[in-house]
Amino acid sequence: MKKQLFIALFCMFIAQTFAQQKKWTLQECVNHALENNITIKQSENNLLSGEQDVIAAKGQFLPSVNANINQNLSLGNRELFPGQFVDRTDNSTSIGLGANQTIFNGFRLTNLYKQSKLNLETSKIELDRIKDDISLNVVNSYLNVLFNIENLEAAKAQYEFSKKQLEQVKELVDAGVQPRVNIYDTEATLANDAQNVTVAENNYTLALLTLSQLLQLPFEGFNVELLEIDTPSEALLYSDIKPILAYALENRNEIKAAEKRVENATLGTEISKSGYFPILSFNYGFGSNAFFSNLLENEASFFRQLNDQKSHRFSLSLNVPIFSRYQNKTSVAKSEIQEENSKLNLQQAKIDLEANIQRAFTDAQAAFKTYEASKKSLESQKLAFNNAQERYNIGVMNVFELEQSRVRFINAQSSLINAKYDFVFKTKILDFYMGKTLLN
Repeated sequence: MKKQLFIALFCMFIAQTFAQQKKWTLQECVNHALENNITIKQSENNLLSGEQDVIAAKGQFLPSVNANINQNLSLGNRELFPGQFVDRTDNSTSIGLGANQTIFNGFRLTNLYKQSKLNLETSKIELDRIKDDISLNVVNSYLNVLFNIENLEAAKAQYEFSKKQLEQVKELVDAGVQPRVNIYDTEATLANDAQNVTVAENNYTLALLTLSQLLQLPFEGFNVELLEIDTPSEALLYSDIKPILAYALENRNEIKAAEKRVENATLGTEISKSGYFPILSFNYGFGSNAFFSNLLENEASFFRQLNDQKSHRFSLSLNVPIFSRYQNKTSVAKSEIQEENSKLNLQQAKIDLEANIQRAFTDAQAAFKTYEASKKSLESQKLAFNNAQERYNIGVMNVFELEQSRVRFINAQSSLINAKYDFVFKTKILDFYMGKTLLN
């Protein structure tokens, strides 16, 4: 028993250690989200429900069949003739079988079946749309983690630089080249850089937490695989927005779903109009009974009576609507209004999609210009900071001026990192609208 307990605890320890050491790739994150996201699971359940609706609508074309059996028992005195009462016990059994088949009802059943299939198709499209949106959110969160990792590395690099700078200043002060007050200024700079490292670490932790919550994974031990983001180039940009708009309007799931809803509303109008048509139905019934009483003798057996008294009934009924108290009229009118609204919703979906793509295209163009400007700014600030260091080392520049130059260099580094990831994500959005994979 102790040996089995030890093995179980050892396996749990190994599993926990593996989980803490595991680093999630972007592909694994997206796959996990698509497999475990609650919203996706709910949409998949809606899909299963829609499949059952199709089966139910198809079943409406079949006849309904019902069977019944009744058993009656009567006890007590009964007046057979005026003034003559007898103690009578009656026992009767009746059985029946009925079937009903709708032959024509204004094509209502046909349109209901078509509508159920349309609803199922719409649910599939909605599921695909949700998966696309969640994939985009995961990619965005993953890139945000990488962005904060780079920011953290830059903050740590500045902290290490300040530590070396402090050592150099102490050597210069000990040599009598610089005043001792420069040590205090450099220590203050080091403390500020340490604070920046802490802030960067917190931002990195929050980015990881956001991603883990999006994936519905425990935050403890969660980490991601570093993904090398190549230096962005103008090749990532789209030179023309027209192909993006044409593809999106033809293939985006939100447009497809809106188009399906227009078809659905059109069928809804046809279903409402079926109320104006007559309903023709066929009915069949089979029945028999058996009767026993204590006042009768030599009664036939139960099954003999059922066989002797069996009967069949056939009927054909036609129900012609003449006046429905405006129910049919108002039903058709409301369906036509709903049909018009669905067309307006489709038009609005196209307008919204075009506006989003136009905004994304403009944002990507602006993000690339910002990235290019940030590169040039970083190069200039790096040269300026190197020059400031040389001037500081020979005593031409004071600590305050050196710190200003360093801050500008740090800000330029941060701006470049931010511009790079902003540009990459903006191009991913355009890829998203073009139906390209987000994982490259």
